[in-house]
Amino acid sequence: MMNRRLFVSGIGAAGALVVGVEKTAKGQRPVRASGVGESRFFELIRLPDRVGCWTEESGGRVSLRASAGAWDGGGVWVKAVVEGESLRISMRAPAQALMRVQLRWTMRVADGLSYMGDAWERSYGELAWRTMVPERVMPWYFAAHTGASTHGYGVETGAGALCFWQVDAEGVSLWLDVSNGGSGVLLGERELQAARVVSRKGVGGEDAQDAITALCRKMCPKPRLPVGPVFGTNDWYYAYGKNTAEGILRDTEMMVDVSSKGKWRPFSVIDDGWRGNISVDESVHGNARFPDMGKLAKDIANRGARSGIWIRPLEAPTGTAANLLLPVGRYRSAEAKGAAYDPTIPEAMAIVLEKMTQVVDWGYQLVKHDFSTYELMGQWGSTMGAQPTRAGWHFHDRSRTSAEILLDLYRGLRRAAGENTVLLGCNTVAHLGAGIFEVQRTGDDTSGRNWERTRRMGVNTLAYRLAQNDTFHRVDADCVGITRAIPWKLNRQWMELLARSGTAVFLSVEPGAIGAEERKEIADALAITASEGLRANALDWMGETTPERWEFRGGAKTVQRRFRWCDENGCSPFE
Repeated sequence: MMNRRLFVSGIGAAGALVVGVEKTAKGQRPVRASGVGESRFFELIRLPDRVGCWTEESGGRVSLRASAGAWDGGGVWVKAVVEGESLRISMRAPAQALMRVQLRWTMRVADGLSYMGDAWERSYGELAWRTMVPERVMPWYFAAHTGASTHGYGVETGAGALCFWQVDAEGVSLWLDVSNGGSGVLLGERELQAARVVSRKGVGGEDAQDAITALCRKMCPKPRLPVGPVFGTNDWYYAYGKNTAEGILRDTEMMVDVSSKGKWRPFSVIDDGWRGNISVDESVHGNARFPDMGKLAKDIANRGARSGIWIRPLEAPTGTAANLLLPVGRYRSAEAKGAAYDPTIPEAMAIVLEKMTQVVDWGYQLVKHDFSTYELMGQWGSTMGAQPTRAGWHFHDRSRTSAEILLDLYRGLRRAAGENTVLLGCNTVAHLGAGIFEVQRTGDDTSGRNWERTRRMGVNTLAYRLAQNDTFHRVDADCVGITRAIPWKLNRQWMELLARSGTAVFLSVEPGAIGAEERKEIADALAITASEGLRANALDWMGETTPERWEFRGGAKTVQRRFRWCDENGCSPFE
Protein backbone atom coordinates (compact mmCIF):
# COMPACT_ATOMS: atom_id res chain seq x y z
CA MET A 1 0.00 0.00 0.00
CA MET A 2 1.29 3.48 -0.85
CA ASN A 3 2.36 5.54 2.14
CA ARG A 4 -0.51 7.97 2.85
CA ARG A 5 1.80 10.89 3.70
CA LEU A 6 3.75 10.49 0.47
CA PHE A 7 0.54 10.17 -1.51
CA VAL A 8 -0.84 13.41 -0.05
CA SER A 9 2.50 15.12 -0.74
CA GLY A 10 2.31 14.08 -4.39
CA ILE A 11 5.09 11.47 -4.40
CA GLY A 12 4.46 8.52 -6.65
CA ALA A 13 6.09 5.12 -6.86
CA ALA A 14 9.15 6.54 -8.62
CA GLY A 15 9.84 8.74 -5.58
CA ALA A 16 9.87 12.05 -7.47
CA LEU A 17 7.77 14.88 -6.09
CA VAL A 18 5.12 16.36 -8.39
CA VAL A 19 5.08 20.10 -7.65
CA GLY A 20 2.86 21.33 -10.49
CA VAL A 21 2.08 21.05 -14.16
CA GLU A 22 3.59 22.66 -17.23
CA LYS A 23 1.76 23.38 -20.46
CA THR A 24 3.23 21.75 -23.57
CA ALA A 25 2.19 21.50 -27.21
CA LYS A 26 0.54 18.17 -26.37
CA GLY A 27 -1.27 19.33 -23.25
CA GLN A 28 0.22 19.23 -19.76
CA ARG A 29 2.99 17.28 -18.10
CA PRO A 30 3.90 16.99 -14.41
CA VAL A 31 6.76 19.14 -13.11
CA ARG A 32 8.93 17.28 -10.61
CA ALA A 33 11.24 18.73 -7.99
CA SER A 34 14.97 18.19 -8.06
CA GLY A 35 16.33 15.36 -5.93
CA VAL A 36 14.70 12.04 -5.23
CA GLY A 37 11.45 12.69 -3.49
CA GLU A 38 12.39 16.04 -1.91
CA SER A 39 13.04 19.65 -2.90
CA ARG A 40 16.29 21.48 -2.38
CA PHE A 41 15.40 24.24 -4.85
CA PHE A 42 11.77 25.30 -4.50
CA GLU A 43 9.98 25.78 -7.81
CA LEU A 44 7.78 28.74 -6.88
CA ILE A 45 7.42 30.40 -10.28
CA ARG A 46 4.37 28.30 -10.92
CA LEU A 47 0.78 28.28 -9.80
CA PRO A 48 0.40 27.61 -6.08
CA ASP A 49 -1.31 24.41 -4.98
CA ARG A 50 -3.63 26.07 -2.48
CA VAL A 51 -4.90 29.59 -1.86
CA GLY A 52 -6.80 30.82 1.17
CA CYS A 53 -7.99 34.20 2.40
CA TRP A 54 -9.25 35.99 5.50
CA THR A 55 -11.88 38.72 5.46
CA GLU A 56 -13.57 40.64 8.23
CA GLU A 57 -16.79 38.85 7.35
CA SER A 58 -15.35 35.32 7.36
CA GLY A 59 -13.75 35.40 10.80
CA GLY A 60 -11.34 32.67 9.68
CA ARG A 61 -9.60 31.07 6.73
CA VAL A 62 -11.62 30.59 3.54
CA SER A 63 -10.24 28.05 1.09
CA LEU A 64 -10.56 29.31 -2.46
CA ARG A 65 -11.47 27.09 -5.42
CA ALA A 66 -8.93 26.79 -8.25
CA SER A 67 -9.92 27.37 -11.87
CA ALA A 68 -7.52 28.15 -14.75
CA GLY A 69 -4.91 30.14 -12.82
CA ALA A 70 -7.42 31.85 -10.55
CA TRP A 71 -9.01 31.05 -7.20
CA ASP A 72 -12.31 32.31 -5.89
CA GLY A 73 -14.74 31.90 -3.05
CA GLY A 74 -16.49 33.96 -0.40
CA GLY A 75 -16.53 37.02 -2.65
CA VAL A 76 -12.74 37.02 -3.12
CA TRP A 77 -10.86 36.38 -6.38
CA VAL A 78 -7.09 35.77 -6.56
CA LYS A 79 -5.10 35.39 -9.76
CA ALA A 80 -1.55 34.15 -10.38
CA VAL A 81 0.14 34.60 -13.75
CA VAL A 82 3.60 33.36 -14.71
CA GLU A 83 5.35 36.18 -16.59
CA GLY A 84 8.84 35.18 -17.64
CA GLU A 85 10.85 34.53 -14.49
CA SER A 86 8.23 35.96 -12.10
CA LEU A 87 4.77 35.14 -10.78
CA ARG A 88 2.39 38.09 -10.63
CA ILE A 89 -0.27 37.98 -7.90
CA SER A 90 -3.41 40.13 -8.09
CA MET A 91 -6.76 40.03 -6.30
CA ARG A 92 -10.26 41.47 -6.16
CA ALA A 93 -12.84 41.60 -3.37
CA PRO A 94 -15.68 43.88 -4.57
CA ALA A 95 -17.91 43.48 -1.55
CA GLN A 96 -15.57 42.12 1.14
CA ALA A 97 -13.14 43.69 3.64
CA LEU A 98 -10.09 41.63 2.65
CA MET A 99 -7.33 41.21 5.24
CA ARG A 100 -4.83 38.60 4.09
CA VAL A 101 -4.18 35.91 1.50
CA GLN A 102 -2.04 32.79 1.81
CA LEU A 103 -0.44 31.09 -1.20
CA ARG A 104 0.79 27.57 -0.58
CA TRP A 105 3.19 25.45 -2.65
CA THR A 106 3.25 21.83 -1.48
CA MET A 107 6.43 19.77 -1.67
CA ARG A 108 8.52 17.58 0.55
CA VAL A 109 11.26 19.95 1.69
CA ALA A 110 14.71 18.44 2.06
CA ASP A 111 16.18 17.99 5.51
CA GLY A 112 19.27 19.84 6.65
CA LEU A 113 18.77 23.20 4.94
CA SER A 114 19.56 26.50 6.67
CA TYR A 115 17.32 29.54 6.23
CA MET A 116 17.78 33.29 6.48
CA GLY A 117 15.01 35.89 6.19
CA ASP A 118 14.78 39.67 6.21
CA ALA A 119 13.07 42.15 8.58
CA TRP A 120 9.88 44.19 8.29
CA GLU A 121 11.66 47.55 8.63
CA ARG A 122 14.85 47.93 10.66
CA SER A 123 16.25 44.74 12.13
CA TYR A 124 16.69 44.40 15.89
CA GLY A 125 19.64 42.06 16.30
CA GLU A 126 17.51 39.02 15.46
CA LEU A 127 18.75 38.15 11.98
CA ALA A 128 20.46 34.76 11.64
CA TRP A 129 20.80 31.59 9.64
CA ARG A 130 18.64 28.97 11.33
CA THR A 131 17.43 25.45 10.74
CA MET A 132 13.80 24.99 9.78
CA VAL A 133 11.39 26.72 12.17
CA PRO A 134 7.92 26.22 10.62
CA GLU A 135 6.30 29.17 12.43
CA ARG A 136 9.17 31.55 11.63
CA VAL A 137 8.04 34.72 9.86
CA MET A 138 10.52 35.78 7.15
CA PRO A 139 9.46 39.19 5.77
CA TRP A 140 9.89 39.95 2.07
CA TYR A 141 12.47 37.32 1.10
CA PHE A 142 14.41 34.33 2.32
CA ALA A 143 17.43 32.27 1.34
CA ALA A 144 17.93 28.52 1.75
CA HIS A 145 21.46 27.15 2.00
CA THR A 146 21.97 23.53 1.02
CA GLY A 147 25.62 23.24 2.01
CA ALA A 148 26.74 23.53 -1.60
CA SER A 149 24.62 26.39 -2.90
CA THR A 150 22.27 29.17 -1.75
CA HIS A 151 18.85 29.60 -3.36
CA GLY A 152 16.76 32.74 -2.95
CA TYR A 153 13.04 33.57 -3.04
CA GLY A 154 11.22 36.86 -2.58
CA VAL A 155 8.84 39.48 -3.89
CA GLU A 156 9.83 42.49 -5.93
CA THR A 157 10.24 45.77 -4.08
CA GLY A 158 7.31 48.18 -4.13
CA ALA A 159 4.66 45.52 -3.48
CA GLY A 160 1.02 46.35 -2.79
CA ALA A 161 0.96 44.02 0.22
CA LEU A 162 3.09 43.40 3.30
CA CYS A 163 4.56 40.00 2.49
CA PHE A 164 6.25 37.25 4.49
CA TRP A 165 7.33 33.65 3.94
CA GLN A 166 7.21 30.41 5.92
CA VAL A 167 8.87 27.06 5.21
CA ASP A 168 7.94 23.73 6.76
CA ALA A 169 8.58 20.09 5.91
CA GLU A 170 5.53 19.95 3.62
CA GLY A 171 5.97 23.13 1.62
CA VAL A 172 6.35 26.90 1.35
CA SER A 173 3.80 29.62 2.15
CA LEU A 174 3.67 33.23 1.03
CA TRP A 175 1.41 35.45 3.12
CA LEU A 176 0.15 38.74 1.71
CA ASP A 177 -1.18 41.14 4.33
CA VAL A 178 -3.49 43.44 2.39
CA SER A 179 -5.20 44.98 5.39
CA ASN A 180 -5.87 48.66 5.85
CA GLY A 181 -4.34 49.29 9.25
CA GLY A 182 -5.82 46.57 11.45
CA SER A 183 -8.99 46.11 9.39
CA GLY A 184 -9.84 44.80 5.95
CA VAL A 185 -9.16 46.87 2.85
CA LEU A 186 -12.19 47.95 0.82
CA LEU A 187 -11.00 47.53 -2.77
CA GLY A 188 -14.37 48.06 -4.41
CA GLU A 189 -14.09 47.19 -8.09
CA ARG A 190 -10.32 47.76 -8.14
CA GLU A 191 -7.95 44.88 -8.90
CA LEU A 192 -5.01 45.04 -6.48
CA GLN A 193 -1.58 44.25 -7.90
CA ALA A 194 -0.37 42.66 -4.68
CA ALA A 195 3.07 41.22 -5.39
CA ARG A 196 5.43 39.74 -7.94
CA VAL A 197 7.29 36.60 -6.82
CA VAL A 198 10.84 36.01 -8.04
CA SER A 199 13.45 33.38 -7.28
CA ARG A 200 17.08 32.66 -8.03
CA LYS A 201 18.72 29.26 -8.22
CA GLY A 202 22.13 29.29 -6.61
CA VAL A 203 25.36 28.08 -8.17
CA GLY A 204 27.46 25.39 -6.54
CA GLY A 205 30.35 26.84 -4.56
CA GLU A 206 28.97 30.38 -4.77
CA ASP A 207 29.42 32.61 -1.73
CA ALA A 208 26.09 32.84 0.12
CA GLN A 209 26.17 36.62 0.37
CA ASP A 210 26.92 36.94 -3.33
CA ALA A 211 23.89 34.72 -4.02
CA ILE A 212 21.59 36.87 -1.87
CA THR A 213 23.01 40.03 -3.43
CA ALA A 214 22.04 38.66 -6.85
CA LEU A 215 18.54 37.93 -5.53
CA CYS A 216 18.28 41.52 -4.24
CA ARG A 217 19.16 42.82 -7.71
CA LYS A 218 16.37 40.68 -9.11
CA MET A 219 13.88 41.97 -6.54
CA CYS A 220 14.80 45.61 -7.15
CA PRO A 221 15.23 46.34 -10.87
CA LYS A 222 15.60 50.12 -10.37
CA PRO A 223 17.35 51.14 -7.15
CA ARG A 224 17.94 54.81 -6.38
CA LEU A 225 21.52 55.27 -5.20
CA PRO A 226 23.54 58.23 -3.95
CA VAL A 227 26.31 59.64 -6.09
CA GLY A 228 29.58 58.75 -4.38
CA PRO A 229 30.32 57.64 -0.81
CA VAL A 230 28.08 58.71 2.08
CA PHE A 231 29.96 59.60 5.26
CA GLY A 232 30.18 62.29 7.88
CA THR A 233 29.06 63.27 11.35
CA ASN A 234 25.76 62.91 13.22
CA ASP A 235 25.50 64.36 16.72
CA TRP A 236 22.90 62.03 18.23
CA TYR A 237 25.09 59.43 19.95
CA TYR A 238 26.89 61.89 22.16
CA ALA A 239 24.38 64.78 22.39
CA TYR A 240 21.12 62.78 22.52
CA GLY A 241 19.08 65.87 21.71
CA LYS A 242 21.09 68.33 23.82
CA ASN A 243 22.75 69.88 20.79
CA THR A 244 23.43 73.43 19.67
CA ALA A 245 24.21 75.25 16.44
CA GLU A 246 27.68 76.01 17.77
CA GLY A 247 28.27 72.33 18.55
CA ILE A 248 27.17 71.33 15.06
CA LEU A 249 29.69 73.73 13.52
CA ARG A 250 32.41 72.40 15.83
CA ASP A 251 31.58 68.85 14.70
CA THR A 252 31.58 69.99 11.07
CA GLU A 253 35.06 71.52 11.35
CA MET A 254 36.39 68.37 13.00
CA MET A 255 34.88 66.15 10.30
CA VAL A 256 36.22 68.31 7.45
CA ASP A 257 39.66 68.29 9.09
CA VAL A 258 39.87 64.47 9.30
CA SER A 259 38.34 63.84 5.85
CA SER A 260 40.41 63.47 2.74
CA LYS A 261 40.54 66.49 0.44
CA GLY A 262 39.16 64.65 -2.58
CA LYS A 263 35.96 65.36 -4.49
CA TRP A 264 33.65 63.64 -1.98
CA ARG A 265 32.78 65.90 0.92
CA PRO A 266 31.45 64.71 4.28
CA PHE A 267 27.92 65.32 5.52
CA SER A 268 27.23 67.12 8.79
CA VAL A 269 23.83 65.85 9.98
CA ILE A 270 21.84 67.64 12.69
CA ASP A 271 19.79 65.08 14.60
CA ASP A 272 16.82 65.67 16.92
CA GLY A 273 17.07 68.56 19.34
CA TRP A 274 16.98 71.43 16.84
CA ARG A 275 13.20 71.77 16.50
CA GLY A 276 10.84 74.25 18.05
CA ASN A 277 8.28 73.05 20.59
CA ILE A 278 6.22 70.42 18.76
CA SER A 279 3.44 70.79 21.36
CA VAL A 280 2.87 74.40 20.33
CA ASP A 281 2.34 74.39 16.58
CA GLU A 282 2.88 72.37 13.43
CA SER A 283 5.22 74.78 11.65
CA VAL A 284 8.86 73.86 11.15
CA HIS A 285 11.35 76.11 12.88
CA GLY A 286 14.34 75.97 15.19
CA ASN A 287 14.54 76.71 18.90
CA ALA A 288 16.66 79.05 21.01
CA ARG A 289 19.74 76.84 20.51
CA PHE A 290 19.15 76.88 16.73
CA PRO A 291 17.96 80.41 15.94
CA ASP A 292 18.47 80.38 12.15
CA MET A 293 18.29 77.01 10.40
CA GLY A 294 18.87 78.44 6.92
CA LYS A 295 22.00 80.27 8.05
CA LEU A 296 23.26 77.10 9.75
CA ALA A 297 22.98 75.14 6.47
CA LYS A 298 25.05 77.85 4.77
CA ASP A 299 27.60 77.87 7.59
CA ILE A 300 28.04 74.10 7.24
CA ALA A 301 28.59 74.48 3.50
CA ASN A 302 31.07 77.33 4.03
CA ARG A 303 33.14 75.01 6.22
CA GLY A 304 33.44 72.47 3.43
CA ALA A 305 30.74 69.93 4.31
CA ARG A 306 27.30 68.98 3.01
CA SER A 307 24.44 69.78 5.38
CA GLY A 308 21.96 67.20 6.65
CA ILE A 309 19.04 67.25 9.07
CA TRP A 310 16.66 64.89 10.92
CA ILE A 311 12.87 65.25 10.78
CA ARG A 312 9.85 63.36 12.12
CA PRO A 313 7.26 64.10 9.44
CA LEU A 314 4.16 62.37 10.86
CA GLU A 315 4.40 63.77 14.38
CA ALA A 316 1.51 66.10 15.22
CA PRO A 317 1.45 68.74 17.97
CA THR A 318 -0.77 68.48 21.01
CA GLY A 319 -4.21 69.89 20.27
CA THR A 320 -4.25 68.97 16.57
CA ALA A 321 -7.80 68.42 15.31
CA ALA A 322 -8.76 64.77 15.70
CA ASN A 323 -10.04 64.60 12.11
CA LEU A 324 -6.41 64.89 10.90
CA LEU A 325 -5.00 62.15 13.12
CA LEU A 326 -4.54 58.41 13.18
CA PRO A 327 -6.57 56.62 15.87
CA VAL A 328 -4.78 56.02 19.18
CA GLY A 329 -6.11 52.44 19.10
CA ARG A 330 -3.51 51.45 16.52
CA TYR A 331 -0.80 51.19 19.18
CA ARG A 332 0.15 47.71 20.30
CA SER A 333 1.29 49.06 23.66
CA ALA A 334 -1.28 50.66 25.96
CA GLU A 335 1.45 52.98 27.27
CA ALA A 336 2.19 54.45 23.84
CA LYS A 337 1.42 58.13 23.53
CA GLY A 338 1.68 60.83 20.93
CA ALA A 339 -0.41 62.06 18.05
CA ALA A 340 0.39 61.34 14.40
CA TYR A 341 -1.11 62.59 11.16
CA ASP A 342 -3.13 60.26 8.97
CA PRO A 343 -1.48 60.63 5.53
CA THR A 344 -4.60 59.35 3.76
CA ILE A 345 -6.27 62.68 4.64
CA PRO A 346 -5.15 65.23 2.01
CA GLU A 347 -4.96 68.15 4.47
CA ALA A 348 -2.85 66.09 6.89
CA MET A 349 -0.60 64.85 4.08
CA ALA A 350 0.02 68.44 2.98
CA ILE A 351 1.25 69.33 6.48
CA VAL A 352 3.53 66.26 6.54
CA LEU A 353 5.12 67.10 3.19
CA GLU A 354 5.55 70.75 4.11
CA LYS A 355 8.02 69.66 6.79
CA MET A 356 10.19 68.14 4.07
CA THR A 357 9.79 71.13 1.78
CA GLN A 358 10.83 73.54 4.54
CA VAL A 359 14.14 71.88 5.42
CA VAL A 360 15.03 71.51 1.74
CA ASP A 361 14.23 75.18 1.19
CA TRP A 362 16.61 75.98 4.04
CA GLY A 363 19.34 74.33 2.00
CA TYR A 364 19.81 70.91 3.62
CA GLN A 365 21.19 68.39 1.15
CA LEU A 366 20.42 65.21 3.13
CA VAL A 367 17.20 64.62 5.07
CA LYS A 368 16.92 61.77 7.54
CA HIS A 369 13.21 61.11 8.13
CA ASP A 370 12.24 58.95 11.08
CA PHE A 371 9.46 57.20 13.06
CA SER A 372 6.98 56.76 10.20
CA THR A 373 6.51 52.98 10.49
CA TYR A 374 5.94 53.18 14.23
CA GLU A 375 3.50 56.04 13.86
CA LEU A 376 1.58 54.47 10.96
CA MET A 377 1.48 50.88 12.20
CA GLY A 378 1.55 51.41 15.97
CA GLN A 379 4.52 49.19 16.79
CA TRP A 380 8.17 48.55 16.02
CA GLY A 381 9.20 45.89 13.52
CA SER A 382 10.58 43.76 16.37
CA THR A 383 7.05 43.03 17.62
CA MET A 384 5.16 42.77 14.32
CA GLY A 385 5.57 39.05 13.70
CA ALA A 386 2.81 37.77 11.43
CA GLN A 387 0.56 40.75 12.21
CA PRO A 388 2.19 44.10 11.34
CA THR A 389 -0.35 46.11 13.35
CA ARG A 390 -2.99 45.80 16.03
CA ALA A 391 -6.44 44.60 14.91
CA GLY A 392 -9.59 46.71 14.94
CA TRP A 393 -8.67 50.08 13.43
CA HIS A 394 -8.26 51.56 9.97
CA PHE A 395 -7.01 54.62 8.11
CA HIS A 396 -9.43 57.35 7.05
CA ASP A 397 -9.21 56.11 3.45
CA ARG A 398 -9.98 52.38 3.54
CA SER A 399 -9.56 51.80 -0.20
CA ARG A 400 -5.79 51.22 -0.06
CA THR A 401 -3.67 48.63 1.70
CA SER A 402 -1.21 49.60 4.43
CA ALA A 403 1.62 48.84 1.99
CA GLU A 404 0.13 51.19 -0.59
CA ILE A 405 -0.29 53.92 2.04
CA LEU A 406 3.36 53.55 3.07
CA LEU A 407 4.39 53.76 -0.57
CA ASP A 408 2.28 56.87 -1.14
CA LEU A 409 3.91 58.53 1.86
CA TYR A 410 7.41 57.66 0.63
CA ARG A 411 6.68 58.90 -2.88
CA GLY A 412 5.22 62.09 -1.47
CA LEU A 413 8.34 62.72 0.60
CA ARG A 414 10.43 62.13 -2.49
CA ARG A 415 8.45 64.68 -4.50
CA ALA A 416 8.64 67.22 -1.69
CA ALA A 417 12.41 66.73 -1.37
CA GLY A 418 13.07 67.08 -5.09
CA GLU A 419 15.53 65.12 -7.14
CA ASN A 420 18.77 66.51 -5.71
CA THR A 421 18.21 65.82 -2.01
CA VAL A 422 19.57 62.62 -0.48
CA LEU A 423 16.83 60.90 1.55
CA LEU A 424 17.79 58.62 4.43
CA GLY A 425 14.91 56.48 5.66
CA CYS A 426 15.02 55.52 9.35
CA ASN A 427 12.28 53.28 10.79
CA THR A 428 11.06 52.89 7.22
CA VAL A 429 10.25 49.68 5.32
CA ALA A 430 13.29 48.91 3.20
CA HIS A 431 11.37 46.78 0.70
CA LEU A 432 8.95 49.63 0.00
CA GLY A 433 11.48 52.49 0.13
CA ALA A 434 13.84 50.84 -2.35
CA GLY A 435 13.98 52.92 -5.51
CA ILE A 436 12.70 55.97 -3.60
CA PHE A 437 15.32 56.62 -0.88
CA GLU A 438 19.06 56.69 -1.54
CA VAL A 439 20.05 55.55 1.97
CA GLN A 440 18.32 53.24 4.45
CA ARG A 441 18.96 52.70 8.16
CA THR A 442 18.86 48.93 8.30
CA GLY A 443 19.10 48.28 12.05
CA ASP A 444 17.95 49.58 15.40
CA ASP A 445 20.02 52.21 17.19
CA THR A 446 23.66 51.67 18.07
CA SER A 447 24.90 53.58 21.11
CA GLY A 448 27.39 56.03 22.51
CA ARG A 449 26.57 54.84 26.03
CA ASN A 450 26.40 51.05 25.87
CA TRP A 451 28.66 49.04 23.56
CA GLU A 452 26.37 46.01 23.75
CA ARG A 453 23.73 47.79 21.64
CA THR A 454 26.28 48.52 18.93
CA ARG A 455 27.48 44.91 18.91
CA ARG A 456 24.01 43.40 18.79
CA MET A 457 22.30 45.86 16.48
CA GLY A 458 25.05 47.31 14.30
CA VAL A 459 27.19 44.26 13.53
CA ASN A 460 24.16 42.01 13.06
CA THR A 461 22.33 44.29 10.61
CA LEU A 462 25.49 44.99 8.63
CA ALA A 463 26.22 41.29 8.16
CA TYR A 464 22.71 40.11 7.35
CA ARG A 465 21.48 43.03 5.22
CA LEU A 466 24.72 43.85 3.44
CA ALA A 467 23.32 42.21 0.30
CA GLN A 468 20.97 45.20 0.03
CA ASN A 469 23.87 47.64 -0.23
CA ASP A 470 23.73 49.31 -3.65
CA THR A 471 21.07 46.84 -4.77
CA PHE A 472 18.14 48.41 -2.84
CA HIS A 473 19.87 51.53 -1.51
CA ARG A 474 23.05 52.49 0.33
CA VAL A 475 22.99 50.66 3.66
CA ASP A 476 23.38 52.65 6.89
CA ALA A 477 24.05 50.25 9.75
CA ASP A 478 24.12 53.27 12.09
CA CYS A 479 26.71 55.43 13.77
CA VAL A 480 29.97 54.91 15.60
CA GLY A 481 29.22 56.56 18.96
CA ILE A 482 32.69 57.79 19.94
CA THR A 483 32.40 58.80 23.59
CA ARG A 484 34.30 58.34 26.84
CA ALA A 485 31.79 55.63 27.79
CA ILE A 486 32.82 53.24 24.97
CA PRO A 487 36.34 51.72 24.84
CA TRP A 488 38.14 52.99 21.74
CA LYS A 489 39.48 49.50 20.93
CA LEU A 490 35.88 48.38 20.33
CA ASN A 491 34.71 51.49 18.46
CA ARG A 492 37.85 51.46 16.30
CA GLN A 493 36.92 48.00 15.03
CA TRP A 494 33.31 49.00 14.32
CA MET A 495 34.55 52.07 12.45
CA GLU A 496 36.99 50.01 10.39
CA LEU A 497 34.33 47.45 9.50
CA LEU A 498 31.98 50.18 8.30
CA ALA A 499 34.75 52.01 6.44
CA ARG A 500 35.75 48.90 4.48
CA SER A 501 32.19 47.72 3.77
CA GLY A 502 31.19 50.30 1.15
CA THR A 503 28.18 51.35 3.26
CA ALA A 504 27.39 54.72 4.84
CA VAL A 505 29.68 55.79 7.70
CA PHE A 506 28.51 58.33 10.29
CA LEU A 507 30.49 59.24 13.40
CA SER A 508 29.15 60.82 16.60
CA VAL A 509 32.25 62.24 18.28
CA GLU A 510 31.89 63.57 21.81
CA PRO A 511 34.00 66.70 22.38
CA GLY A 512 37.16 65.77 24.24
CA ALA A 513 36.73 62.01 23.70
CA ILE A 514 39.54 61.66 21.18
CA GLY A 515 43.19 62.66 21.02
CA ALA A 516 45.76 62.91 18.24
CA GLU A 517 46.11 59.13 17.81
CA GLU A 518 42.35 58.59 17.53
CA ARG A 519 42.04 61.49 15.08
CA LYS A 520 44.65 59.87 12.84
CA GLU A 521 42.84 56.52 12.94
CA ILE A 522 39.57 58.25 12.10
CA ALA A 523 41.26 60.02 9.18
CA ASP A 524 42.69 56.70 7.94
CA ALA A 525 39.25 55.05 8.11
CA LEU A 526 37.54 57.91 6.27
CA ALA A 527 40.18 57.79 3.56
CA ILE A 528 39.13 54.18 2.95
CA THR A 529 35.45 55.19 3.06
CA ALA A 530 36.01 57.82 0.39
CA SER A 531 37.19 55.10 -2.00
CA GLU A 532 34.74 53.51 -4.42
CA GLY A 533 34.01 49.89 -5.26
CA LEU A 534 34.41 48.60 -1.69
CA ARG A 535 32.72 45.33 -0.74
CA ALA A 536 32.66 43.16 2.37
CA ASN A 537 31.55 39.62 3.17
CA ALA A 538 31.07 38.06 6.59
CA LEU A 539 32.89 34.73 6.53
CA ASP A 540 31.43 33.17 9.69
CA TRP A 541 27.84 34.38 9.48
CA MET A 542 26.39 30.91 9.09
CA GLY A 543 27.14 30.30 12.75
CA GLU A 544 27.48 33.75 14.31
CA THR A 545 24.85 36.45 14.85
CA THR A 546 27.62 39.07 15.13
CA PRO A 547 30.28 37.74 12.75
CA GLU A 548 33.93 38.30 13.64
CA ARG A 549 35.69 37.12 10.48
CA TRP A 550 35.33 39.35 7.42
CA GLU A 551 36.69 39.59 3.91
CA PHE A 552 37.07 42.97 2.23
CA ARG A 553 37.36 43.56 -1.49
CA GLY A 554 38.37 46.77 -3.19
CA GLY A 555 40.89 47.66 -5.85
CA ALA A 556 43.44 44.93 -6.51
CA LYS A 557 43.48 43.65 -2.93
CA THR A 558 41.37 41.21 -0.93
CA VAL A 559 41.92 41.57 2.80
CA GLN A 560 40.69 39.37 5.64
CA ARG A 561 40.26 40.67 9.19
CA ARG A 562 39.09 39.23 12.48
CA PHE A 563 37.35 41.53 14.93
CA ARG A 564 36.83 40.92 18.64
CA TRP A 565 33.44 42.29 19.58
CA CYS A 566 33.57 41.20 23.22
CA ASP A 567 35.99 42.53 25.80
CA GLU A 568 38.01 40.45 28.25
CA ASN A 569 34.86 39.89 30.37
CA GLY A 570 32.86 38.54 27.44
CA CYS A 571 29.68 40.01 25.97
CA SER A 572 27.12 41.52 28.30
CA PRO A 573 23.77 39.77 28.83
CA PHE A 574 22.33 43.22 29.55
CA GLU A 575 21.57 45.91 27.00
